[in-house]
Amino acid sequence: MLSRVEKINDFVVRLANVNGSGSASANRIFARSMIRMGIPVGSRNIFPSNIQGLPTWYEVRVSGAGHLGRRGGYDMMVAMNPQTWDKDVAGIDSGGYLFYDSTKPLPSSKFRDDVTVIGMPLTEICNTQYSDPRQRQLFKNIMYVGALGSLLGIETEATETLIKELYKGKDKLIAPNMEALHIGRDYAEKNLKGAIGLKVKRADKVGDRILMEGNAACALGCVYGGATVAAWYPITPSTSVAEAFGSYCKKLRVGEDGNNFAIVQAEDELAAIGVVIGAGWNGSRAFTATSGPGISLMQEFIGLAYFAEIPAVLIDVQRGGPSTGMPTRTQQSDLLSAAFASHGDTRHVLLLPADPKEAFEMSATALDLADRLQTPIFVMTDLDIGMNEWLVDPLTWDDTRKMDRGKVMTHADLEAGKEFGRYLDVDGDGIPFRTYPGTHPTKGAYFTRGTSRDRYARYTEEGPAYVDNMERLLRKFETAKSLVPQPVRNDAPKPTKYGVIYFGSTTCAMDEAILALNEKNILLDRLRVRAFPFNDAVIDFIKGHERVYVVEQNRDAQLKTLLLDTGKVDPAKLVSVLHYDGNPITARFIVNDISLKHGLEKPLKEAVK
Repeated sequence: MLSRVEKINDFVVRLANVNGSGSASANRIFARSMIRMGIPVGSRNIFPSNIQGLPTWYEVRVSGAGHLGRRGGYDMMVAMNPQTWDKDVAGIDSGGYLFYDSTKPLPSSKFRDDVTVIGMPLTEICNTQYSDPRQRQLFKNIMYVGALGSLLGIETEATETLIKELYKGKDKLIAPNMEALHIGRDYAEKNLKGAIGLKVKRADKVGDRILMEGNAACALGCVYGGATVAAWYPITPSTSVAEAFGSYCKKLRVGEDGNNFAIVQAEDELAAIGVVIGAGWNGSRAFTATSGPGISLMQEFIGLAYFAEIPAVLIDVQRGGPSTGMPTRTQQSDLLSAAFASHGDTRHVLLLPADPKEAFEMSATALDLADRLQTPIFVMTDLDIGMNEWLVDPLTWDDTRKMDRGKVMTHADLEAGKEFGRYLDVDGDGIPFRTYPGTHPTKGAYFTRGTSRDRYARYTEEGPAYVDNMERLLRKFETAKSLVPQPVRNDAPKPTKYGVIYFGSTTCAMDEAILALNEKNILLDRLRVRAFPFNDAVIDFIKGHERVYVVEQNRDAQLKTLLLDTGKVDPAKLVSVLHYDGNPITARFIVNDISLKHGLEKPLKEAVK
C-alpha cells in the first residue's frame, strides 16, 4: 500500500512552468494566500536568463514553525512543463504528490510507484472555456491555483482578495480571473476531494511581518540614509534597486522646489561609478547598484575612490559567475573581488545583510560609513535576497537619527586657524579631515589626485611619503572594525568544541539546520559574520574552538580565504561547507555535509541539488 505524506502547515510545493507563460503572478497568489491565513511561507522564484521558453520553477515552503529558508526536496510537484517532467518527478520526496495536466495521457513509466498522482485535464477545460490562445494559457494558471486551494484547504476568500488587489484599477480583469479560480476549485471539489494529505490550517504565526524584496529594501535604505544621487547601468539581478530608488524618491524626495534627487542611467558601469565618485567628492551621498561583472568593470574608479578617499556606496547583488555565468541564479561569489577591488594594495569594507530588513538597515549604514571612513563601502546582497519576496519584520527608522558625515572641516574651523592637511592623521585612527568644495575662498582647498602625494595632498613619489600614506590607510581599515555591524553569536545548548561561521542569505537555512544537527548530537556554537573587516570577536570564536565549519555559497571558499588572510588563524581549524549550484542553499545540504565531515554517517537524500 502506498504510504502518503501527511502534514499540516509543514510542506514544500514546487511548481514547474515555462518562462513567459504568465505563471509568475498566479504562483505568487498561491503563496500569498497562505500568508493571508496567518501561515509563514517562504517562496523562491528560480528562473532562466532568457525572455521566454525555458524552464522556470517556483518553490513554496509552508512552515508553521517559521522556517523560511529552503529545506531541500519537495512534498508536492505541480508539473506544468513537459520539458522538465522526468527531473521534476524524480525530485519528489517519497510519499509525496504529483499534480499534472492530464489532458494528454502519459505511459505508466512516466510516474513513480511511491508518489500519489493527481491528474486534472487543465488544457481540455481551458480549450472548452476559452477561444483565445493567450487566455487559455493565462487562465490555466489561475485554474490550477484554484484546484490547489481546494486540495490544500486554502480559504477561497484569501485568494479572491489577492486577485482583487492584483487587478485593482483593472476591473475588467477581475471577473474572468475569479471565474477561472472557481472553475479550478469546483473541479477539485467534485473530482479530487481527499486526494492529498497536505493541508493548511489558519494560524496566527505571521503577525505584523511584511513581504519585501531585498532590492526594494536596499533602495529604501538609501533614501532614508540620505542618498540623493544614484548612477547605474542595467544588470541582472540589481536593476530593480535603481528602479525602486526612483519610485521611492518620487514620493519622498520631492520638495517645493521640485526633485531633490538625481538618477543617472550611465552608458556603462565605469561611467556609473564615476558619477557616484564625483557626487561623493562634492558632498552628496551617492550609490550605484550592480553585480559581479559590473564590479569588474568599475575596478579603476574604485581604486581612485579608495586612494583619493572619496565616499561611495556600491550595492552588489551577487549572481553566479564568472563572466556571464548564471545571471538569474544566486551565489555568494563576489567577496574576494569586492574586498580587494582595484589593483595594488587595496582593502574595502563589506557589509553582509541576511535578509531584506538588514539590507534596508545596512544600505543606510553604508552611507554613514562611507562618509565616516571616506572610502567605498560595499553592501553584499545576492539574487536570493534581492529578487525574492521575504517575510520579514516591519522596517523601522529612528527619526532622531542624524547622518554621520565624519570628519569635515568647516569654514569656521579654517577661520579659527585649525591646521588642514587632506591626508593628515590627527587622531591616530587613520581618518583625515576633508573639506567640501567651496568651503573657504583661500583655505582648505586641495588637489584630488590618484597619484601618490604627501599628507598635504602635494604630489610626490618619494618612497617614505607613499609608505606613510599606505600605512595610514591600513590604520583606517583597523578603525573600521569597531564601526561596522558586529557579528551575531548563538551558542549550542551544551558546551562544545565545534563551531560554524556563515553569513548573508545562508542564515535562514542555517537556523533550521542547526536544530537538526542538535538532534543528531552534533552541537555547534554558531557565529554569523555581518561585515568585513572582521573584529576580534570573529577571530576569538575560531581560536576558541577545535574545529569551525565555514558555510558559504561559492566554490572557492572565499569567506574562509578572508578569515585566513586577515585573521591569521590556524588553517587546520577551518572546514569548508560549499554550495554553489545557483540555487539557494538548503537546510538538508548543510546537515548532510556537516554530518559527513563530522564522520558520523552516510548522506541523506538531497532531492534538490
